[in-house]
Amino acid sequence: MVEDSPSDAQLTVEALHAAKIANRLSHVEDGVEALRFLRREGPYADAPRPDLILLDLNLPRKDGREVLDELKQDSDLKVIPVVVLTTSRSEHDVLRSYQLHANCYITKPVDFTQFMEVVKAIEHFWLTVVTLPKEK
Repeated sequence: MVEDSPSDAQLTVEALHAAKIANRLSHVEDGVEALRFLRREGPYADAPRPDLILLDLNLPRKDGREVLDELKQDSDLKVIPVVVLTTSRSEHDVLRSYQLHANCYITKPVDFTQFMEVVKAIEHFWLTVVTLPKEK
């Protein structure tokens, strides 16, 4: 998960726990750290390769659009599905995210119950229904 808001990150963690989702969740707070994590650079040398990336758009240092662009140009990382999970309802952000090859775009609900349902749906679809590629 790439999320700079501590409250949104905590809400996601709580929704996953409340839904009894046992998948490991790694969290970084900005786009620069996200790319370092994914490329296993510096302190992330032993980082696990994620099966799925939850990506906020409005991030410090390098925003989610830039992260998505770099990620989808990397031959090794571009196969990891990216779910844009953001507060932005902007049509421009939706279109740009899909142009940059996001796998889906979800606007975060404000209500905790609705947010929990969204997180459960993401987990069910992406980590239960879909067959994802294994790391090389």
